[in-house]
Amino acid sequence: MPIILITGGARSGKSRRAEHRTQEFAGRPTYIATAEAFDDEMSHRILHHRERRGPEWELRETPLELAAVLHETDGSGPRLIDCLTLWVSNLMHANRDWKCAADELADVLARQSSPVILVTNEVGLGIVPDNALARAFRDAAGFVNQTIAAAACEVEMVVCGLPLRLK
Repeated sequence: MPIILITGGARSGKSRRAEHRTQEFAGRPTYIATAEAFDDEMSHRILHHRERRGPEWELRETPLELAAVLHETDGSGPRLIDCLTLWVSNLMHANRDWKCAADELADVLARQSSPVILVTNEVGLGIVPDNALARAFRDAAGFVNQTIAAAACEVEMVVCGLPLRLK
């Protein structure tokens, strides 16, 4: 089954592209959300995404347990994970082993019978962060992106709403 990674910068159109790609597959799509609403601005972003998708999407919220949710939902139709970058942040905040979690996710992806589309931010195009925490996050997100890109059948980068096929 197709495993598709869609990356890009903030507000590049990657989530919208991922939603479109997910709907290309048969079956009711499942949106697997990693975001948590800790403030009003994030609550608004989450609401905007929900309204844009509409009621035909099933919603699963999981800030940490992506591999388990993929296992539970396999065979039910295409799944969209949005987003890996927030997932890495959640793992780091919870003092979880993000490298082990990324390897587990890649392993689970290889065994899926239904399509999975994953969204992530490209974090390697900016300047080197000026503090250790930001550098650690950038490094972790970059490693996770490379791990999942290697496991994916397709990788797209979205720039200004336009997809560029990388793999």
